[in-house]
Amino acid sequence: MPPASSALITNDIVLLGLIAATLGAIFWASSGPTPWLKRIFAVVPALLLCYFIPAIYNTTGLIDGHATKLYNPVARDVLLPAALVLLTLSIDLPAIIKLGPKLLLVFCAGTLGVMLGAPVAFLAMGVIHPETVAGDTWAGMAALAGSWIGGGANMVAMREVWNVDATTFGQFAVVDVAVSSLWMAVLLFLSGRAEAMDARRNLDTRALDEMKQRVAAYQAANARIPSLTDLMVIVAVAFGGVGLAHAIAAPLAAWFGGNFDWASRFSLDSPFVWVVVISTSIGLGLSFTRARRLESAGASRLGSVMLYFLIACIGMQMDLLALLDRPWLFLLGVIWMATHILVLWTVARLVKAPLFYFAIGSQGNIGAAASAPVVAAAFHPSLAPVGVLLGTVGYATGTYLAYVVGLMLKALAGA
Repeated sequence: MPPASSALITNDIVLLGLIAATLGAIFWASSGPTPWLKRIFAVVPALLLCYFIPAIYNTTGLIDGHATKLYNPVARDVLLPAALVLLTLSIDLPAIIKLGPKLLLVFCAGTLGVMLGAPVAFLAMGVIHPETVAGDTWAGMAALAGSWIGGGANMVAMREVWNVDATTFGQFAVVDVAVSSLWMAVLLFLSGRAEAMDARRNLDTRALDEMKQRVAAYQAANARIPSLTDLMVIVAVAFGGVGLAHAIAAPLAAWFGGNFDWASRFSLDSPFVWVVVISTSIGLGLSFTRARRLESAGASRLGSVMLYFLIACIGMQMDLLALLDRPWLFLLGVIWMATHILVLWTVARLVKAPLFYFAIGSQGNIGAAASAPVVAAAFHPSLAPVGVLLGTVGYATGTYLAYVVGLMLKALAGA
């Protein structure tokens, strides 16, 4: 039986109310009811506060983000796939294709940055603080590589492959959340400055701009005040899609796991991976039907509400003080992430990629399908499906590439 939480708020219903009230207060304040609030939100994006304020709740002990069920299963398993259905419902697939191969190249550079960052961080910490990379640290890093190339399912797969000690695994899980969360916060902050930064470098953003304009034009031409029927149909499509995705995902994952030895390498034996794939496919399929008209009644706005709840639930798992047991692991993670960023930035500069390509090329790896659409939507709601697609690619390749990273680290450690 798990130990009782010491947090002040342990009731999930109360916590749900706190998160809802926090998000409401943030968005009300961001609307600029007073001049000084308008100045604050001109510097600090509302999206960033939706992430960090719940993190403060968790760090101060007001809540326990890991004990609550709001993130898993509610936000991750229900709200995320529902948001994916609604956000892909209005997707303009030809416009995404027009974004071109440059986006995929930047994404691959992000993957390469993670793979190179592991040995760089291992060797650097061997000089800075050798005790940090002693023992089975290399195995924990292999597990973390699974998360940063793919996602949680890939990380767990690497734990089983390399038989990572439970304590070591838990410490790297903290590094994962802390470092990736801080980087995600930076990307969310930069999203509000994307246009100015791209313009300063004279980058070609015509494909992105055209896609956003087409979505905005469609919404303007078809927008209407949603009726009760509209809202009920939107909710039915969203949660009906979630139910269908979960109904198919579990047996499908079990079938792949039981019949194909290679399924685990591509995380095809993970129900969550299939939930993401199926819910995205449902939304994409509906985008070619009359159901796309639900966008004019606010389908993507409701999907964005769900995404903001997901952001808050991710943030409330963050505890910056949890690294005090092995603080040097945090530096290892920072060096690793910095290498990933450097490789990605270099390639993005060479191909003159817009900031969005850089951000989603990183988050498609580091955050996969759970948070890549969040970062993409921060640039524009119409771009969320791009994050989903790249995050799914990360899931497919994460276990295999992380295994390669594990082999490299094992050789460096002499294990």
